[in-house]
Amino acid sequence: MTINLATAPYRHHYNVLGIGFGPSNIALAIAFEEAKTDFTAHFIEAAPDATWQPGMLLSGVDIQNHPMRDLVTPRNPRSHYTFLNYLHEMGRLYDFLNLGIIYALRKDYAKYIQWVAAHFDHLVSYRTRAIQVTYERRHNCWCVLTNNGVFTADALIVGTGRTRNVPEQFKQHLGARLFHFCDYAFRMQELGPKLSSIAVIGASQSAVELHLDLTKRLPDAQIYGIHRSFSMRQKDTSPFSDHVYFPDFIDYFFLAGSEAREELQRQLRPTNYNSADIDVLHQLYLGIYEERLDGRNRFHLRNNTMIDSVSADESGVSLCLRERFFHTTESIHVDAVVLATGFLDIGVGQGKEPYPQLLAEIAPELARTECGGLLVERDYQVRTQTGLPLFLNGLCESSHGLGDAGSFSLLSLRASDIRRSLEGYFTTHNPAIQSEAGKHKSVVQLDAVKHTRPVQPEAVYAHRSA
Repeated sequence: MTINLATAPYRHHYNVLGIGFGPSNIALAIAFEEAKTDFTAHFIEAAPDATWQPGMLLSGVDIQNHPMRDLVTPRNPRSHYTFLNYLHEMGRLYDFLNLGIIYALRKDYAKYIQWVAAHFDHLVSYRTRAIQVTYERRHNCWCVLTNNGVFTADALIVGTGRTRNVPEQFKQHLGARLFHFCDYAFRMQELGPKLSSIAVIGASQSAVELHLDLTKRLPDAQIYGIHRSFSMRQKDTSPFSDHVYFPDFIDYFFLAGSEAREELQRQLRPTNYNSADIDVLHQLYLGIYEERLDGRNRFHLRNNTMIDSVSADESGVSLCLRERFFHTTESIHVDAVVLATGFLDIGVGQGKEPYPQLLAEIAPELARTECGGLLVERDYQVRTQTGLPLFLNGLCESSHGLGDAGSFSLLSLRASDIRRSLEGYFTTHNPAIQSEAGKHKSVVQLDAVKHTRPVQPEAVYAHRSA
């Protein structure tokens, strides 16, 4: 499929176009403004606003990073856009300090992100979903087809966040009664408080938070917790392990070989995956214990359990369960199922996808490693046959380590790296700034055409059949 520019309305040409306006690209917008960059930049966002994780804004739930590791503080503590300045401007600084908590409430951080994003409304087209990315040869630019027309740019920043991980057996049943945890708040509002039973799949931080919320939201419902591990595990929150979120770890991880990276990822997974903070684990365990004291037994934990089959209809979801080691089986029927199964990383192997699906059309022209993964440079740029800059903002865990796994810890520094790289590119190439639609009207009369150049010696590109 190619973009038919002749039938899609043309919008604007920018030097830099960012796809997505979540925390990663918001941090990038701040970096552009504070550096007073000369190039034109714009962002497109499918959502109606910059609300952060709206489906998981649960009461009493906090973030999992220190609030000063925000959108800008590690890069520029004097910035207007720090979390502390947000609290000051909202008149809540002393109230917040008086809470005596380390981690901010997720609701508070979501409001902080919206407050920052509002400063950049003039740079964002909301309700604009990117559908396809391709390269237009004649004008040597990226073309992004959206529901609101075509945007073109000299450089592209992909900051869309990771794809939801939906295990294969659940995919065909996604809907009102079986859904990913990102949709939790919305689906529960639609289903109402009368559910008599619900299952949560997974043993992550999100899974534990869902269990805690369900105890309050559905006080009489039967709640199933189903996961493949022996138990819900505590995160490795050692201050030594947390050096994985230090900037110098990026260089260490990036320079390591592929085998070393795999070993590091194996060692460090408990700091972020398939585990939860000790405070929420204690809350859940205490809640289960207290209910049993009261003669109630509505929590049904199924450890070491696989799900062999799934079926769903208007009345609910049926699950066929199998204990991993004794191979005993059980069938249950619940009113709803929530998948706390996380997200896919960019990479090769189980639980990963080779590239963001938005880039499927240009995937054969993206440089690959010998293992088949995207070849990402230290500045988060993916080398392409077109020669035009293409950056992944917040999608580079396989090449840059756990600090790129949706964490706030390093995103302000990542934004600085991307900004510097763009400034270097535009200083060298010095493209004309073309921010008016009339400058490139001839583009709309062309179909996108594949552009090829000789393969760079260090890079491996996928064939068209890949």
